[in-house]
Amino acid sequence: MIISPKDRITTSQAAVIVLNFIIGTGIFTLSRTSVEKVKTPDVWITVILGGLIAMLAGVIIVKLGQQFPEKTFYQYSQEIVGKWGGWLLSLLLVGYFITLCGYQARALADVTSVFLLEGTPHWAIILPFMWIGLYFIRGGINPIARLCEIIFPITVIIFFLVTLLSFKIFELNNLRPVLGLGIKPLLKGIETTSLSYTGFEIMFLLVAFMKQPNKAVKAVLFGISIPLIFYLMTVVMVIGGLSVDGVVTRTWPTMDLIRSFEITGLVFERYDSLLLTIWIMKLFTSFTIGYYAAALGLAQLFKKNIHSFMYGLLPVIYIVSMIPKNVNDVFNLGDMIGKVALFLIGIMPLLLLIISRLKGGKKHAAQS
Repeated sequence: MIISPKDRITTSQAAVIVLNFIIGTGIFTLSRTSVEKVKTPDVWITVILGGLIAMLAGVIIVKLGQQFPEKTFYQYSQEIVGKWGGWLLSLLLVGYFITLCGYQARALADVTSVFLLEGTPHWAIILPFMWIGLYFIRGGINPIARLCEIIFPITVIIFFLVTLLSFKIFELNNLRPVLGLGIKPLLKGIETTSLSYTGFEIMFLLVAFMKQPNKAVKAVLFGISIPLIFYLMTVVMVIGGLSVDGVVTRTWPTMDLIRSFEITGLVFERYDSLLLTIWIMKLFTSFTIGYYAAALGLAQLFKKNIHSFMYGLLPVIYIVSMIPKNVNDVFNLGDMIGKVALFLIGIMPLLLLIISRLKGGKKHAAQS
């Protein structure tokens, strides 16, 4: 499948796709998962360190893609490690995107059935979500980019409004002492916080779609820096409002924070539904991006029309979403995805970049 000239996106569109793909379930779960590892109020430091590590990994992915103009990872991986090696890595990436989509759909069902549509069966939430996603991605990358551009400012306004209102119950003492137990606890949490930024791996594909691929580094850095600010504010406000001990006892601490206060006299008294609304929008964009990335991979590997793979992946993603039996299984699935991501976005791009540079050097030497 060759990328059409119509399927071109700007630098800003690439950036908003990256940040929309990153911000998903992490808003609701990062506080708990990171505090469980660090066990001190210094989690906010690991959030910053994790974001910096993600930026470095994102730049490596971009530099790799820039060496192969107008080609996605599914195409240029075969040039680097051969046909079969490239196929294996590409199928692993496709499987990763499929599993991620299933995880996001199930997380949506779990949270929605608890806070919004109590008692509604998971299938009744997941199926409409997936069918709308299928309808949406049929238009290609441009509708996805435009949706991300629309949702981004809405998300920023509502998120900052809701988060800042939680100052009503914020206690600065809950964030003290800083580095009370030293650096060692922070090291335990860096892996968790780094993996919460997964999503920038979409640059494996986006560089090929960009009108100005030379500006891809700027796009990925901006796309990671905004989630860094979101995550940092979320962790600080959640720990400040609930304390370290209060966070680890809650499944969805961010929602519990917003539900724990009321402000009378404003348009709304309770803001949890507002936060849930923007979270559903973010999860939908993240789902459609992963869905399209998986279908594109299969289309390029098999050199077939992408629409047939879009329909074919629908039942596969649904089956993945229904595998977890309870919320603990959902979190375990998320942990498994994180471990796979550690290889896909941390180790593999660097190895491929080194191999491609070595091959490029050998070719140049041979030509000389």
